[in-house]
Amino acid sequence: MSKAVAGLMVKGAKKIFSDADSFLNKAIKEKGASQAIGFPETAFFLPLANALLGVEAKTLSDAKGILATAKTLIVEPPAEDKWSTFLKDGLNAGVATILSEEIICALRYIYGTEPQAGCPGFFSDTLLRSLGIQLVDGRMSGIGVILGKAKDPQAALTIVRDLQKRNILTLVGGSVDGVSIIDQLKEAKAEMGLESYLVPYGRDTESIIYVLNFAIRAALTFGGIKAGNTKACVDYVRERVPAFVLLLGGVDEVKAATGAGALAAGVPIITDLDLPEIKVPGVCLHEECLVKESDHTKIVQKAIETRGIKIKISKVPIPVPFSAAFEGERVRKENMFVQFGGKYSKAFEYLKMKKFDDVTDAKIEVIGPEIDDVPEGSSLPLGIVIEVAGRKMVLDYEPILERQVHKFLNYAMGIFHMGQRDMNWLRISKDAKRAGFKIRHFGDILVAKFHDEFGAIVDKVQVRIYTNDKDVEKLLPEARKAFEARDERLAGMTDESVDTFYSCTLCQSFAPDHVCVVSPERLGLCGAYSWLDAKAAHEITPTGGNQPIRKAATLDPVKGIWEGINKFVYDNSHQKIPQISIYSLLDSPMTSCGCFECVIAIVPEANGVMVVSREYAGETPAGMKFTTLASSVGGGAQTPGFLGVGRLYISSKKFISAEGGLKRVVWMPKELKEALGDRLKKRCAEIGAPDLFDKIADETVATDATQLVEYLTKVNHPALSMPPLM
Repeated sequence: MSKAVAGLMVKGAKKIFSDADSFLNKAIKEKGASQAIGFPETAFFLPLANALLGVEAKTLSDAKGILATAKTLIVEPPAEDKWSTFLKDGLNAGVATILSEEIICALRYIYGTEPQAGCPGFFSDTLLRSLGIQLVDGRMSGIGVILGKAKDPQAALTIVRDLQKRNILTLVGGSVDGVSIIDQLKEAKAEMGLESYLVPYGRDTESIIYVLNFAIRAALTFGGIKAGNTKACVDYVRERVPAFVLLLGGVDEVKAATGAGALAAGVPIITDLDLPEIKVPGVCLHEECLVKESDHTKIVQKAIETRGIKIKISKVPIPVPFSAAFEGERVRKENMFVQFGGKYSKAFEYLKMKKFDDVTDAKIEVIGPEIDDVPEGSSLPLGIVIEVAGRKMVLDYEPILERQVHKFLNYAMGIFHMGQRDMNWLRISKDAKRAGFKIRHFGDILVAKFHDEFGAIVDKVQVRIYTNDKDVEKLLPEARKAFEARDERLAGMTDESVDTFYSCTLCQSFAPDHVCVVSPERLGLCGAYSWLDAKAAHEITPTGGNQPIRKAATLDPVKGIWEGINKFVYDNSHQKIPQISIYSLLDSPMTSCGCFECVIAIVPEANGVMVVSREYAGETPAGMKFTTLASSVGGGAQTPGFLGVGRLYISSKKFISAEGGLKRVVWMPKELKEALGDRLKKRCAEIGAPDLFDKIADETVATDATQLVEYLTKVNHPALSMPPLM
């Protein structure tokens, strides 16, 4: 806080104190010292004096004592080179100001000049409780207080509409050069009233006291804090009453002093004026106390960030029903209007953390063709880039949030989503298209749901959706680099180094009995969740689909069977799966949903296994294509000899280790083999078989069992000499 600002605050405090003292002396002279004083319909007398000083002011004589205390808080500004406590002095002056303003407004009630025309005046205790409930249940996101005027009526309306659409109660008042924002909004035809979350509190600065004593009563009413416990009351307002002040159009000493009172109560100020910013830890919720934003189209978002308000979007703005009931819905080919990804086009979804100033909340762009620009049955490329910012957001949370895209998009009726990262597949149905669903509505869903479910860590969300080949090709390398970096975080961790694994039940909408178990050396079969990801997801949402599972007693270390894992899986598979082996393909293998990246299938003739990736559409040595294999593996059933896995699990030391591990792999598609080339070669060297990589067949060598065995015999593949699988 600058000395100049603090000096203005002290000057304003002296003026307001003088006005209050003169008005009170006049009232005592005309009404008598025993004249009752107070606001209507409240049990808290003069609420600010009651909360901050513990005074139950019932008469004008009692009010005199409050002013006496206020006077002690106002210091004479010392010489410029002597002032070393200007922050404390400025805030104390603010407290003196709001105590004095409360008395001024209470005296106006005695003289019948309050409430002002068109304004409700004091907010009753009954109204406080009603609005408090709306804050608690999420209907109301916060309280925005506007003091002054906007540059013109249209700007005033823009600011108010921005607040209303975020479910923020907007209280307007004050004036600059005789013009009040109340009159500007009337000129702009804005409807005012509690039902529209837009309420005027008065045309002068002193009237803002109705808002501040409303906030302080919340500490007494809902916080159970005793009157006179100043620190606890202020802490409550700072931490639990999501309020801020927008100071617009101009400032004088009275506004400066009143603003200091708001800051002293823990309420930050955001202004369009060129004032020195104030950043002091411990005054408001965050260090930002007075923040500048001259652009009226951005000032509301700046206020939300400064105060740390979490926006709840009660209804997702899309033209089709949206509910968890639709999460398991499939969109069949015959009812598909357009699709993205899968084996039909390149696609990816990528969430990344950005700095606050690099994200415009709720901004959604579609770069490329929209649904109306393509014929029915089309397959388009797709790149969904989600950028988020938040005070509590950290890099480790990126994959957890990214994985929610699967769930959120599936909530929309007529939308099908499967997979993740650059392995996703989406469809929009003909019915959804007829209802008006657009590709941009993917963005509306993601913005709404990230705010709704992850508001504790996400403050801003913007979405760019790319539907042209050029952009998708350009952005894919960046996304894949991020995916690889996430996967490398687990290097060095082993299953033996932890006593807790994690569950993932996010896909139970598709496979109700499926429980994925994620360990340091076995990532989720979707390929998106590592052990660290699941751990972070549990920290974000303790009651969510990622739960810690204590391994407890070891029943079989080779097959990977633990008492605690079995119990959790049994309980959470609706008592369908009594036991799973983390490391075995043949004995009680882990179940699969439908989001796996690859399928492992036994090839009896070769005494080994093949691994088939989702992208491969050709024939395999097992006589089944990927689609047939997937239908036999998915759904949450245990199928010995068949297993859905994530790609990176193939290079894990624990990959089907109970059956011999990587040496059992006799065939995989060329694309998969090349994609995992470096990892597989390293693993081959670790197990003492550096030439194994070249001995693994692909579709260029064999697509049936006879050809495969001939090739394996020729290259002397180790699987042929290993103990029989069957």
